[in-house]
Amino acid sequence: MRIESPMTGRPITDPLFAVKRKTVPFAFVLDALASLSPETRPFFGCLAVYVGDQIALILREKHDETGDDGVWLATTAEHHESLRREFPNMRSIGLLGREVTHWQLLPVDAPDFEEAALRACELILARDPRIGRVPKSRAKRPKQTKAVKVGAKGRART
Repeated sequence: MRIESPMTGRPITDPLFAVKRKTVPFAFVLDALASLSPETRPFFGCLAVYVGDQIALILREKHDETGDDGVWLATTAEHHESLRREFPNMRSIGLLGREVTHWQLLPVDAPDFEEAALRACELILARDPRIGRVPKSRAKRPKQTKAVKVGAKGRART
C-alpha cells in the first residue's frame, strides 16, 4: 500500500508511519512537527506521535465512533488548568471511562480545532513540559518457576 502525505503529495516511506489506513488523520499536525522528526506508531487504531522518548499526541479519526476524534494530548492532571486556559474546548477523553484523565482531547468538532492543534504543536516545538510523557515501561517480572512439592518420603513431585 502506498501512502502519500496529503500536504506534500510525496510518498511516506517511514515504516512506523505506514499504518494500515487510507489516510493519516490530521496530517497537518505531523507537518507542523516535522522539524523534530517525530516517530509514529499504530495505537489501537489511532496514530501515536512520539518526540524523542516521549509520547506527545495521539491522532484519532474513526468515522464510526466520532465522540473522541481529534488530537489527544499526553499530559498530567496538574497541567489541565493551565492548558485549558490555552485550549478552552479541551476535555477528558470519554472512551477512557473516567471523569478526568491524564490524556486530554482537542475535539475535531470544536470550532477552533485546527488552530488548537497547531498551537499544541507550537508548545511541543518549544518543549513545553505540559505536553508529552515518557510512557511507563512494563517492568519485567521474574520468570515464575513451578512450585515443587515434596512428598512424604522426601522426593520431589511436580
